[in-house]
Amino acid sequence: MDTYEDDNPFENDIDRVPSETSSTSKVNISAPSSPPPNSARLLSPTSPPNRPPSSPGTNRHPQLNHKSDFCCYRDRWLHSGEDAEISITDAQKTTANSNTPYITYVIHAGTAEARHRYSEFESLRLSLVKLYPTLIIAPIPSKQTIGDYATKQAKAREDAAMIARRKRMLQTFLNRIARHPILSNEHVFHRFLDGEVSWTEVLHSPPLSLLPKNILKAPSHNTTDQNVSPAYAVLPNPTATHPLRNPDQRFIDSEVFTNKFANHLGGPMEKVTRRTLKRWSETAVDYSELGAALNGFSLNESGALAAAMEKTGQAVDATYMSTTRLLQELEQNFSEPLHEYTQFATIIKRLLTYRHQKHVQYEMTQDALEGKRELMEEYEKSEREAKRLEEALARGRVNGLAGAQSEGQDGGNPESPVSVYLPPHPGPNPYKRRAPGMGFLNALSYTLHGMMDVDPETARRNGIGKTRETISQLEDALHLTAQDLKYSSSTIQADLDRFQRQKVADLREMSISMARSHRDWCKQNLEAWQAAKKEIEKIPEHPNHTPPPQDAHGAGPSNLRRDSTATVNGR
Repeated sequence: MDTYEDDNPFENDIDRVPSETSSTSKVNISAPSSPPPNSARLLSPTSPPNRPPSSPGTNRHPQLNHKSDFCCYRDRWLHSGEDAEISITDAQKTTANSNTPYITYVIHAGTAEARHRYSEFESLRLSLVKLYPTLIIAPIPSKQTIGDYATKQAKAREDAAMIARRKRMLQTFLNRIARHPILSNEHVFHRFLDGEVSWTEVLHSPPLSLLPKNILKAPSHNTTDQNVSPAYAVLPNPTATHPLRNPDQRFIDSEVFTNKFANHLGGPMEKVTRRTLKRWSETAVDYSELGAALNGFSLNESGALAAAMEKTGQAVDATYMSTTRLLQELEQNFSEPLHEYTQFATIIKRLLTYRHQKHVQYEMTQDALEGKRELMEEYEKSEREAKRLEEALARGRVNGLAGAQSEGQDGGNPESPVSVYLPPHPGPNPYKRRAPGMGFLNALSYTLHGMMDVDPETARRNGIGKTRETISQLEDALHLTAQDLKYSSSTIQADLDRFQRQKVADLREMSISMARSHRDWCKQNLEAWQAAKKEIEKIPEHPNHTPPPQDAHGAGPSNLRRDSTATVNGR
């Protein structure tokens, strides 16, 4: 099997480096890659390189624009070289084309405005997964749980916090697609942003209407190809747990690393983050109640004490406000991206599962082809034996006939010819009386006898013809599975490398954002409490307090702290 260069859609990624998730230096897949398709599903090598989204949880980088042919105005806007940012500006309740109210999200992409509900975002992502089974498609926010519907019932769909969170995460999803070097070229995505056509119409028009029921029986590089080889129909449909004889160590390492990453994020990290946010929320509520109590208490006092208590209450209120702001920033810039990467880990597992099934397809096709070739050898061996036996019988008939003729010429009875033909067995008498109730069994027996009485030579030759046809199909299928495996491995590996760089940039930004939020929180609280301290210092000393010791110049130290215990004890 000839080997040629990879048709890698990420080949123009100039800063590509091996990721920690999978090393490219361990195993080289020798199967050929997929030939370039002649379809709109072609992963264009002129796509712009990786541009991480600028939504929360992403990082901005200067982008290079190498694309010159555009399918629509939205495509031109996305690849204009500017910082094209998609935003979801509003979430509105509506009943358009529905008997029940639902939430629609208002999307702004340049000058275009589109309105889509959550289920349409979900449908878009599922469609992209089927169109590009070898790429990492960004996740969307999770659905409401059954517990949420049970506790909130009818109000679960209208929860303001949930809607705001969905707005942010759906915006991040759209921007990740817009920054992807391959997915940003997909016209289905452009039509989703355009808003001039309904999503139902997009679903029922090409390429989505051409998607196969089972993407494992379609080319990896173009799942909607209508000129696909008939050999795809005979490919096996393996399960995700089917073992491999010769697994690729690169993807075993990727799977192990992804499992560790998912367990760490979905376990300790998310638990601690949720617990931290819960305690910050409880602290903010306590500050709110304390500030109200101090402000009310200051109304019962007078003079410097009242002013000091009022200023302290204001400092507590400022701490409550800054803590609420800190809580919002931590949720938006740390908790939500963290949950998103937990979803990314699940997505990568499914991607590796798809590649695993393609590898199993290749090995199962190999096994089936070897089995058919062995069966063909048996047929050919039987054919040779039958020919030798037929030749031997023919020679025996000729010799026997010659001997009989010579005996007749030597004095035998010439009027009694030698019979060399034996009539076939007449079989059972069709007029034999059948026992009552045995009609079905007799018919079944007659059918089985008919199947067994087929001429073995005819059956053997039919088997040889069918086996040759199956071998031809399996050879084509093996070549196609080798191409799919090669293409899937190289494309998944390249997207894993891109994702690794994106993950490092996002985690860096998340850490910086957390540090910045805490720094701002401390600054705001420091200013409020310094103002409160100035008012507190204006309160006169306790009349029974012992004056502080004075130095030689008659001035006491200004940095000595008051002895609160002595004040309470009346000294």
